[in-house]
Amino acid sequence: MAERRKRVSRRQLVLALAGSALVTSLAKAQGEIVFERSPLAIRTSTAELKFDVELAITPEQRSRGLMFRDGLAPLTGMLFDFGAPQPVSMWMMNTKIPLDMLFITADGTILRIAANTEPYSTRTIESGGLVKGVMEIAGGSARLLGIRPGDHVLHPIFATAH
Repeated sequence: MAERRKRVSRRQLVLALAGSALVTSLAKAQGEIVFERSPLAIRTSTAELKFDVELAITPEQRSRGLMFRDGLAPLTGMLFDFGAPQPVSMWMMNTKIPLDMLFITADGTILRIAANTEPYSTRTIESGGLVKGVMEIAGGSARLLGIRPGDHVLHPIFATAH
């Protein structure tokens, strides 16, 4: 009886893995992009705020970003990693919700914040200097949480000089 249960368990495992592979293949075939999650902190003058962010690292992930989302939970967002510091332009095409965009230098300093960006806009939003990353959070969150230019983002993609 125990041997039979092991066989059933193995069979169920094989079927579950095959089903999971099928779902992943279908998602890829439909163009669904999967984002890894990562903890991140922002050190302001008064607090250290903890976030859970999705990572946009590949060109496909950066192109999709937060398009088609109906909302963002508090203290969540997306971190775009552009690799080497460079001037960056963002836009809001197919983005349903207003966002705050935090433009971040290689050492993790917030250079600029574009607050409450306009949903669906194709107007470009410039970094205003060389940045390594951009963090997008729900529109109005930076003001509510006291996040300002000069604050520091703590995450492995940024040098830890602070």
